Amino acid sequence: MSEFRFAFPACVIAGKHRLAAEDIGLLRKYTFPDGIRTADDVVVMLALNNACPEKCHEWNSFFVEQISAFIVNYSYPQGSLDEINVAWLMRIVATDGVVNSPLELELLLHVIEISAYVPDELRAFALDQLRYSLSKGCGAYHASRAVIRAGITRQDIDYVMRILRNLSEAGRITVQPLTWAVMMQIGEETLPASNHPRWASIMAALRLVDYAEAPRRSRWLRIVDEGFDSGSAVA
Repeated sequence: MSEFRFAFPACVIAGKHRLAAEDIGLLRKYTFPDGIRTADDVVVMLALNNACPEKCHEWNSFFVEQISAFIVNYSYPQGSLDEINVAWLMRIVATDGVVNSPLELELLLHVIEISAYVPDELRAFALDQLRYSLSKGCGAYHASRAVIRAGITRQDIDYVMRILRNLSEAGRITVQPLTWAVMMQIGEETLPASNHPRWASIMAALRLVDYAEAPRRSRWLRIVDEGFDSGSAVA
């Protein structure tokens, strides 16, 4: 098991039960004066998030905005995503494919919203959280559902369209094979009569496209942190 140690003031904040607004001010001034700029910075953020059971509202915004900006805007390719940072993001927010933290689920969705290009794998992964809710009753998205039932709810429609909205144009939603497959699997988990009326129109609007995969590129910046995994300890 690897050991992770905080520097000041993160070491003091990590020992607190509740992460307050003034703590975020200290982090901005001393720990992240330039914002989140490295994979090590992200590790500190994740560790703090896990170390403090209670967080103020300001922490949630700070966490999502800062880590999203790092992944999309300060990692190659700037302004977009590729297979390397997508694999890294999925690894840090999920266990066995399931996102269990509501805050990390929001991070995932915000990354999708602000990126100029989102690989098929990431959209499918986000949609899978709804599938896990319907089929296994687990995950952060399942815990957030206002109405727990087998059918597609209005909340589920909003969730799906948050992931697919940038693919929707002129009444069509063009998706690649992995996203298409998850949408079909979600449909198979429900009965038409139990679904929100808009679900049928979304499914009818889907158009499968098969874009050729871009060749893997060399990178001047890799954000994959091989030293951090779910078994890391915070000291």
